[in-house]
Amino acid sequence: MVEKSTGDMIGQCGITWQLLGDGTREPEVGYLLEKAAWHKGYATEAARACRDYAFDTLGFEEVCSIVRVNNLPSQAVARRNGMEVRGLFTKHYYGMDMPHLLFSVRRADMRQDHK
Repeated sequence: MVEKSTGDMIGQCGITWQLLGDGTREPEVGYLLEKAAWHKGYATEAARACRDYAFDTLGFEEVCSIVRVNNLPSQAVARRNGMEVRGLFTKHYYGMDMPHLLFSVRRADMRQDHK
């Protein structure tokens, strides 16, 4: 992610395959920003663009975001991206088990929201 007015790199956002707690793979919209870029709308803007690309160009029917249960700002980004909590699972992350929320949005949900 690049800040348009300065050209500075401020983070990353994209779609990757992620393994869920039940062993299935789902396309995930993930985002990571430098702390100085937090709370300025960049993550939401980039996540929406990735969601739309996943639906309109890649043809996915559903995309998710996986967020630690204590990461309230990232949960807010997922919700602003039209996602709802669909589950809870534990990931082994940095040598420890951490609970994560599974957010997702379906293409059909987006169509209904735009009617």
